[in-house]
Amino acid sequence: MSTFHVLVVDDEPDIRTLIKEILSDEGYKVTNAGNAQEARMARQKNKFDLILLDIWMPDIDGISLLREWSEQGNLNCPVVIMSGHGTVDTAVKATRLGAFDFVEKPLSIMKLLHTVERAIKSPKQSLSMKSLPSMNMSTTPVGRSNIMRVLRDKAQQYAEHDLPVLLIGEPGTGRSVLAHYIYTLSSRAKAPVVNLLAASLTEKNAEVQLFGKEANGEIHNGYFEQAQSGTLIINEFTDLNELAQKLILNALIKNEFVRKGGHEPIKLQARIIATINSDYESRIKNGTLKRELLLKLNTLSLRVAPLRDHAEDVPELLSYYVDKFVDSKHLSFKRFGVAAQNRLRNYPWPGNIDELSNVVYNLLLTASAEEISLDEVEENIDSITSHNESFIKQDILSMTLREARDQFERHYLQQQLVLCKGKVSKLSERVGMERTNLYRKLRSLDINFKVLGIKDH
Repeated sequence: MSTFHVLVVDDEPDIRTLIKEILSDEGYKVTNAGNAQEARMARQKNKFDLILLDIWMPDIDGISLLREWSEQGNLNCPVVIMSGHGTVDTAVKATRLGAFDFVEKPLSIMKLLHTVERAIKSPKQSLSMKSLPSMNMSTTPVGRSNIMRVLRDKAQQYAEHDLPVLLIGEPGTGRSVLAHYIYTLSSRAKAPVVNLLAASLTEKNAEVQLFGKEANGEIHNGYFEQAQSGTLIINEFTDLNELAQKLILNALIKNEFVRKGGHEPIKLQARIIATINSDYESRIKNGTLKRELLLKLNTLSLRVAPLRDHAEDVPELLSYYVDKFVDSKHLSFKRFGVAAQNRLRNYPWPGNIDELSNVVYNLLLTASAEEISLDEVEENIDSITSHNESFIKQDILSMTLREARDQFERHYLQQQLVLCKGKVSKLSERVGMERTNLYRKLRSLDINFKVLGIKDH
């Protein structure tokens, strides 16, 4: 068995020595470089299976070096960025440039070893950076919160298997992006990925759309056959009609399907990744979703958290979508001011990341200056109230003082309840109000406890 060769690029001798000792003990061959020039020379002399690359170095930063190698098209191994405190945002940007992953300093030995092993075993280790679809900006889930790190780690683990995956969460949480992330990290990344919107299937077209048809000597491939040896992503699985559910379940049970008008069975070879709404249990109870079908797909499952549960990722998401729209839509660059970012961090985002994306796009189109202000944010975000209208947009001058105060308190407490995940005890602490008085206030404002899912703990 050949020994994997790792290049460690870091300007701190102690770090280089430590990593070399750790990896050598695990059986890896290690070459150290103290700066970009030494790294270039090392790559000219040796072929490496992995590069561990620090961001800050005396001659050229790691991101610039990564970009240099990528643009030259001669990087044929994965790169893991090493990031110290304060440079994690930069490290995340590096993953969008093509880095496999990043590890934070001070280094965790277990995290380092796990990342190194995963990177070397990656099916794309022999590809150039330009051909790494998994590192495309649109397929890497954004966020450095613990929730997002765990989600990416789980997705990377699931990518190594070849089983169906069910991605559970609210609309707009990025489940489709996660599905593509799993696909691009899997051994099927070179094969086709086919997207199916469940609502597009009707009782009339479901069989042909899924399995294809044979007519007059011609063959028309359906979704399953288009994704053979690749991946079929079924978006919004709860929107499948009854016939489509029966057809898919039958194909999964038999592990084969037959084109409409055909006779020969075709082996089912597509991997299925499905996104589903977090309220799917209610669909099972009312009979519109077959439990046996869900069990067939639920071999591996991931819950995708709503954005309000990882609000610390909002600033990075804002930056990501600004860059994305500036590049793809050719809009003028603008940045969010501190007050604007803080407001958006504390907004409950009922539409999750999709809503944030829309807000960024609208503000890039309408903001008057390079720095987006708090007032401009307030004019663009939507409220979570039943009227779906922000309090600031209402004509409060036409109200009496009592009406205006009640409106403000109602909107304020409803948003705070979402941020507190429906827990009245936490809300009491957050707004500085004794719980008994708070209950009385909520009732007086006609805030529906059941609709908001409020808990007393």
